[in-house]
Amino acid sequence: MKSLLEEQVGTILRSRTLTLALAESCTGGLVGDRITNIAGSSAYFLGSAVAYSYEAKANLLGVSWDTLNTRGAVSREVVLEMARGARTVFQADIAASLSGIAGPGGGTDSKPVGTVWIALVASDGEWAREFHFSGDRVQIKAASADAALQFVLEYLQGII
Repeated sequence: MKSLLEEQVGTILRSRTLTLALAESCTGGLVGDRITNIAGSSAYFLGSAVAYSYEAKANLLGVSWDTLNTRGAVSREVVLEMARGARTVFQADIAASLSGIAGPGGGTDSKPVGTVWIALVASDGEWAREFHFSGDRVQIKAASADAALQFVLEYLQGII
């Protein structure tokens, strides 16, 4: 039987004694919830900041107001700043962040509903990916959480 993404991530983090932190916007803490469903996750999971508003992104994670105002919350630049901020705040080895438009409203021609940016920041690099998910709000949030966990897993496996 295939193990859950959060189990695979946890197994590798624990075996390498690495720590993980999160900064979540559109998922509202769903990734952190999934990670903490795994017994013993306190050995590697330091915490998550649910930074939904611009103010929270700026005040909790140090995201630049200039970046927020010029690029928008759903952008490569913002998720990278969110992940950097989470890594610093939690003093983690690895941080991942998500920001997106889960719908049903809020989309634009350039950033339709389902647009999600996910970033990962570690000592050896920074990466960000854009996704376009379909479905309702709950489905987009679930797909985003899966993508974030898959992103962390690929990093830990040396794929990225």
